Amino acid sequence: MGIKIKGAGAYLPEKIATNEDFEKIVDTSNEWILKRTGIKQRHISQGEFTFSMGLKAAKQALKNANVTAQQLDLIIVTTVTADFYFPSMSNVIQGKLGAENAIGIDISCACAGFVYALDMAQRYIDFGDGINTVLIVSAENMTKTVNYKDRSTCVLFGDGAGAVVVEKGENKAYSHLGVDGTQAELIYAHLFAPNNCFTEKEEALKNSKVFPNETGRFMFMDGPVVYSLAVKIMASSLKKACEKAKISPNELDLIIPHQANIRIIETAIKKLGVQKEKVYVNIEKTGNISSACIPVCLAQILKEGKIKENQKIGLVGFGAGMIYGATVFTF
Repeated sequence: MGIKIKGAGAYLPEKIATNEDFEKIVDTSNEWILKRTGIKQRHISQGEFTFSMGLKAAKQALKNANVTAQQLDLIIVTTVTADFYFPSMSNVIQGKLGAENAIGIDISCACAGFVYALDMAQRYIDFGDGINTVLIVSAENMTKTVNYKDRSTCVLFGDGAGAVVVEKGENKAYSHLGVDGTQAELIYAHLFAPNNCFTEKEEALKNSKVFPNETGRFMFMDGPVVYSLAVKIMASSLKKACEKAKISPNELDLIIPHQANIRIIETAIKKLGVQKEKVYVNIEKTGNISSACIPVCLAQILKEGKIKENQKIGLVGFGAGMIYGATVFTF
């Protein structure tokens, strides 16, 4: 048993923030940002709900896949920027789509979310319990976690959503997934601290500090260390996924990496010895949109007609946690 990608969709907010826009608010320059990240612009949500962006991408994916909402058996939503503590975003999207036959699950796997969701979709389909058609929606409002006084991180992130329809197919996807929780404090953003009318302030303060850097509601990222780990993780996880598929990375026709930083992508690909022409990159126009990066790329590639039947595709992502994963499959 395997999977087949039937169609994909993407949504990027209309508002665009260029590097020149950032020159006006922090001590930076277009040249500095472009050289170190590869980013020229990013799309910025104008108060849109995360689920709303995901819904738009989902509708486009269903249309492109020629699949109705009623045909869906499972909706998996990946996000680290949900709109609610509850209900789940998958439940909200299920209701808005009218996908009454689908069950819904949310997963929080940071920037590796889509890779994890694709692996999960295959496992549900393989189990043979009536789940044949899965909608994966990866939607992120990353800019609501960004501190726009921190020039090292604020230029990196954008907002958007990607969605993919997955069905039962003949080609198995081979995945290598992993987590190193000892590195969890390298990237994080707090939710609201526990607080109620019975909370004693001194006790609450004593219990509130989990990680060493206090950033309020904004994200913290140890960029240099993350960079070093990300290069190793991307190269090794994709290589291990290829080993499971009994192919070499050089046999891949197309690689879609998480769009975090152009230097990370280029260095990891160099480690693998793969031609850079095989790697799809859109970071200069979108920035880092966490778990939405890979499905947005997929939607764009399909629209551009850059994937052909029977081509071998490799997906690889990494993110806060530190969580990582790679998947190799035949399109």
